[in-house]
Formats: sequence, structure tokens, C-alpha cells
Amino acid sequence: MRPNPGEVLHFSEDPTITIFRPHVARTARQPEPYVWAVDHERAPDYWFPRQCPRAVVRAGPTTTAADRDRLIGAGDGSRVHAIEYSWLPALLTTKLYAYRLPADRFRPFGDAASPHAHVSPEPVEPLGPAEPVGDLLACHAAAGIQLRVLDNLWAYWDEAAASTAVFSGIRLHNARPRPA
Repeated sequence: MRPNPGEVLHFSEDPTITIFRPHVARTARQPEPYVWAVDHERAPDYWFPRQCPRAVVRAGPTTTAADRDRLIGAGDGSRVHAIEYSWLPALLTTKLYAYRLPADRFRPFGDAASPHAHVSPEPVEPLGPAEPVGDLLACHAAAGIQLRVLDNLWAYWDEAAASTAVFSGIRLHNARPRPA
């Protein structure tokens, strides 16, 4: 599930939203209330149950061959999503929905060259009803994204964070504790 031209997406487990109102998320690092959405590149980062902790690692233009091989592996893929085993049942059973929103109501948020989200300070109505995303595992497979299932995310996360790869962590506060 990706946005069409002129759209951004908001993913939710609630298929009944009729208007998105700006809010300050509990985990927000900024005080301004926003409606949050993602573009084509970042949509796969959200093909998960909302609370599922995950590490997202991609090869970028400055990623070294050694880091690519170590974190992503050999082959055609250039992206890995990693979750913990305890979240696999939820990944396989969660009913996720995508809302298509008008991109012209949003501005990029984060790094200007590669924003991690798009935000609107005003309420936004979806362009239509929520659309079921479908089988989340199949979404990853169809997009050629490796899905790694690990006992604990922290070792992989630490390796990614110390590398030349492009990485992000979502809901990491829900991950298992770091090993002692």
C-alpha cells in the first residue's frame, strides 16, 4: 500500500476516522500539534501493528559496501525491517488500514533531503474511506523488503546506528529490554 501521486498516507488500526485533527503525540520531540502522514518512500515503515517496535535499515548513497553486506546482506534488496519474535503473531493478524490524504495540505518534516514524515497543522479530511492494507507480510514480500525477526532488537539497532546505512527506529520504547 503506497500513496498515489498527490497523496500521502496515514496508517491506523481504526477504520472509522472521518477527520484527522492535529495533536501532540505522547512520544513527540516537538511541542506543535500535527496531523502525521508518510510518503511513498516511508509508507513501508508503517506496515506494522501501531505499537510494534521496529528497526528500519536502508542502503543510501554513502552506505559502504561493508555496512550494506553486514546489515542488509547480499542480493538485490536494499532495505531491511527488523522486529522481535514476540511481535510476529500481531504482525500476522493485525488489520491495518490506510487513509489517503491530500499531499498539498502537508509539508515535509525532518531532513529536507529525505523527510521521515509529512505534517499538517490543520485538520485534514481523508480523500475517501479507510482501505485495508491486507497481509502485512505479503506487503513486505511484494516490495522486496527483507523482514528479519530477532529475539531482541538492540544489537541490530546498535550496529545500524553506528553504520553508514540509513536507519530509523519506530516505537523502540516497546522493544524488549537490552540484554545485560
